[in-house]
Amino acid sequence: MVDLKTKYCGLTLKNPIVVGASNLVSDTDNLVKLEKAGAAAIVYKSLFEEQIQLESLEMENKHDTYSNWDAEHDSFFPKLKHGGPAEHLLRLRQARNAISIPLIGSLNCVYRDTWVEYAEKMAETGIDALELNFYTSEVGFETDGAALVNEQLEVLKSVTKSIRIPVIVKLSPFYTNTLSVISKMDKAGAKGFVLFNRLFQPDIDIDKEIHHYPYNFSSENDNRLALRYAGLLYSNIDASIISNTGILSGNDVIKMLLAGADAVQVVSAIYKRGIHVIETMLHEIEAWMEKKKYPSINEFKGRLSKENMIDPFSYKRAQYVDILMRSEIFMQYHPKRGELHDEREDI
Repeated sequence: MVDLKTKYCGLTLKNPIVVGASNLVSDTDNLVKLEKAGAAAIVYKSLFEEQIQLESLEMENKHDTYSNWDAEHDSFFPKLKHGGPAEHLLRLRQARNAISIPLIGSLNCVYRDTWVEYAEKMAETGIDALELNFYTSEVGFETDGAALVNEQLEVLKSVTKSIRIPVIVKLSPFYTNTLSVISKMDKAGAKGFVLFNRLFQPDIDIDKEIHHYPYNFSSENDNRLALRYAGLLYSNIDASIISNTGILSGNDVIKMLLAGADAVQVVSAIYKRGIHVIETMLHEIEAWMEKKKYPSINEFKGRLSKENMIDPFSYKRAQYVDILMRSEIFMQYHPKRGELHDEREDI
């Protein structure tokens, strides 16, 4: 029997499959089913400061609509304040009590003080770690990239000083030098990095001539970027590495572990194939390990990382140039067929 245990941010996981944050995990029944299916840990649905601000503003506007109509009616409503993150914190406590596997919180904030305030409140619920979602959606041209990174570093330092549980950073890939940013955050106290945040992007409906925001599930090819960075980071930082996006099968998990990841996050696979897909993925990993005679994950983790590769160009641009050149040589367009033909098939 193979051993699937792995270490992630100081937490011992029974296997490398972590369920990522989504609406799916906000249902307590689903949490129980996910644990039963074999999930090693669950990241609870994110708390968004912007959403709380919006709800608070809407509540104030409703209360102010009929205020001061006359001298006898200061307001038709009692003096109430928005509860802030209270509802989310309650649900987080309920989730913590519903399962026995590690539960990780997820936080999205705007202001440094709020990052710290909400982080402290979430840590009090009993979660095992906290995931900070670092990204920016800039629409202006005046903000300097270095200033954005420095602000995120200051937020990270403030949060790690204020709570005692492991702090994980979930990053977007949109940095000038992602490796440099990760190295700085590693030194600033991050215990893990999720590679990468799959951000929602707007689309345009050309018939209605409006923006719309379709939910796009990840595909298998979406995991290549996370795989590359896992391979580059392995043994070069103290923090743990978890690959995210495009993890749809047990084979995808194995690839990430070979590159150097400690674990993976899955979401799209569950939406597409159901909660039972976790059990299927675990069986696929076990079967491969038995075939290869690997008794534990540590026996092959990072085997194909940059650190352990004999080929010095596997993770460098020279490898891409080689691939492009080979494609140019072998792929020829046949006008009569109206398609690309690989001449290697005729060799």
